[in-house]
Amino acid sequence: MAGLAFDSTTATLLFVLGCVMGYQYRRVWKADGPTWKLWVYGLMAAGALLAVSFIPLSAAL
Repeated sequence: MAGLAFDSTTATLLFVLGCVMGYQYRRVWKADGPTWKLWVYGLMAAGALLAVSFIPLSAAL
């Protein structure tokens, strides 16, 4: 995984995607929706936010 890094645009888009998926998770949860949708939205939100958290940003401007 040497050399794996996000540029700022990709990291921002991934963060926004994680936030939107988290909002969808909450919307389905409050509406008592299907469990499979909770898993899909939850895993997508968790994956996006964990990727932004643990993969560094590139230093190149």
